[in-house]
Formats: sequence, structure tokens, C-alpha cells
Amino acid sequence: MSAITRDQVAHLARLSRLALADDELDHFAAQLDQIVGAVARVSEVAADDIPPSSHALPLTNVFRPDEVRPSLTPQDALAGAPAVEDDRFRVPRILGEEA
Repeated sequence: MSAITRDQVAHLARLSRLALADDELDHFAAQLDQIVGAVARVSEVAADDIPPSSHALPLTNVFRPDEVRPSLTPQDALAGAPAVEDDRFRVPRILGEEA
């Protein structure tokens, strides 16, 4: 017996504003039932002694440490800019007034 009924699929379709045909309701009910069954099997396998994790392998930070190095001055960086305003690159506005 299917855990997901065709009436439940029709209700979800109405909430999602999807128009589904009768044969689609039956098809999706079977698919959703398989999904719920798969999730239930995963829940059975999960053990309390296994800590939750986001990755199968541990991750380490591969970034180098920040080091201060000589770089361009603001004037040098802005020297080739077509337009400058208040020591910044001036670019055309692309958003409306509310931004």
C-alpha cells in the first residue's frame, strides 16, 4: 500500500499551483512513495554513535596566511581609470534609486 496517496499529491499540486492530469497524480504518488521509502531506509542506517558530518573526508584550509606586501597606491590603481570619484572607480549606475 502506498504511503503517499493521490489525494495528497493533488493537494501538493494545488499548493504549488501545478495543474496535473489524473495519470500524473498516480505517477507522482508512486515516485513520492519511493522517495519517502528511500529516506526511511537512510534513517534506519544512521547510527547514534556516528557524528553528523557535511563531508565524507575531513577538510583543511588550503589558503596561505595573509602577508602584507608592497602593492599599488590608490593613486596608481586609479591612474588608468576612465572616471574617478572620491578615490574610487566611478561606474555607471545600473540599479534604480531604491538601491
